[in-house]
Amino acid sequence: MRRSSLLAAIALAFPFIAAAAAPHYAVVQRYAIGQSGGWDYLAYSVDGHRLYVSRFDRVLVIDADTGKIEATIPGTDGVHGVALVPKLGRGYTSNGRADTLTEFDLATSRVLRTIAVEGHNPDALIYDPASAHLFAFDGRSNEASVVDPVAGKLVSKIALSGKPEFAASDGAGNVYVNIEDTAQLARIDSATNKVTAVWKLADCEEPSGLALDIAHHRLFSVCQNKRMAVTDAQSGKPVASVAIGEGPDAAGFDAERGLIYSTNGHDGTLTIVHEDDPDHYRVIANVPTQKSARTLALDADGNRIFTVAGEFGPRPAPTKENPHPRPTIVDGSFAVLVIGNH
Repeated sequence: MRRSSLLAAIALAFPFIAAAAAPHYAVVQRYAIGQSGGWDYLAYSVDGHRLYVSRFDRVLVIDADTGKIEATIPGTDGVHGVALVPKLGRGYTSNGRADTLTEFDLATSRVLRTIAVEGHNPDALIYDPASAHLFAFDGRSNEASVVDPVAGKLVSKIALSGKPEFAASDGAGNVYVNIEDTAQLARIDSATNKVTAVWKLADCEEPSGLALDIAHHRLFSVCQNKRMAVTDAQSGKPVASVAIGEGPDAAGFDAERGLIYSTNGHDGTLTIVHEDDPDHYRVIANVPTQKSARTLALDADGNRIFTVAGEFGPRPAPTKENPHPRPTIVDGSFAVLVIGNH
C-alpha cells in the first residue's frame, strides 16, 4: 500500500487521531492598505518577498513581510493578471480595458513598454516556461493571445470554445484554461498554439480558479456550485468532486504539503483540501477570512496564503454590459489578509 493511501486509511479508521494531527489555519496578520478601486489577481515574487496586487488601474507592490507599499505600477487600465518572469527580470500585467499588456522591471517596478494583444479584455495571464511565451486569455473575445516577451510582440491567437478564466502551465508544453460559460477545461499545446482537447467538467458550474498538481497530473477547478472538480490532466477524465465554500474565484496548490486552496468570497472562507493520493481528497479546514476575499497567492515555502478583501458598499444597478455587478467597496477598507498555520 502506498504511504499516502495508508495515511488516508488510518485517518478514516481513527478520525480522532487525524483531528489531533490536523494543522490549525487562521488569519495571522492583516495589512491595512486602503485606497479606492476593486482588485483581481495576486502574484508572489519568490526572490523578492513581494506581493503584487492588481487594483483597477494600477498594481501595488507590497512587502509581504511588513505590508508596506514599496511601489505602484501605473497605467494598467482595467488590470487583471500579473505574471512574473524572474529569468528575464520582468513582470507583466494584463490590462482588460486597454487590451494591452504592461511590461515592468522586477527590480525597480518601472514600466518599460506596452504590448498590444488585439483580443478584448485580457484577463488571466501566465508565463509558459516550455515555449517561453506569455498566454493572455481574452475574456470578451473568447481567445488566447500568445506573446513573445523578449520581442514584445503578439505571435499567435487561439480561438477558444467560450469565456476563458484562470489558466495553468505544466512547464512541459501544456497550458490549461477553465472555460467559464460552458463549464469546460481546454488544453493547449504551447509549441503549436493549438487546442488539443476540450473536456466537459463534471459536477461543475462556471469554473473560475484553476490549480495544477504537475507530478500527479491533476487539475483543480473551483466552481460556482460550491464544488472543486478534480480532473486527470492527461485523459480529461473526472477524478473527484469536493465540497468547497460559496463564491470561489482562485485556487492554489502546495505540492510539498499536498494541499489545495480555494478562496471563497461570498461566504468569506478559505477551503483547504488534502490530497490523500491522486484519486482521493478530503476537506481539512474551512478557515474564516472575510467576505469579498476571493483571490489568493502562496508564498515560496507554502507557509503563508495571501488574500485581499474590502468592506462591501451598495451594489450598482445592472446594465446590459454588466448584468450581475459586484457590490462597491468602501473606500479605505481594503486590506491584505495573511493566513498561516499556527
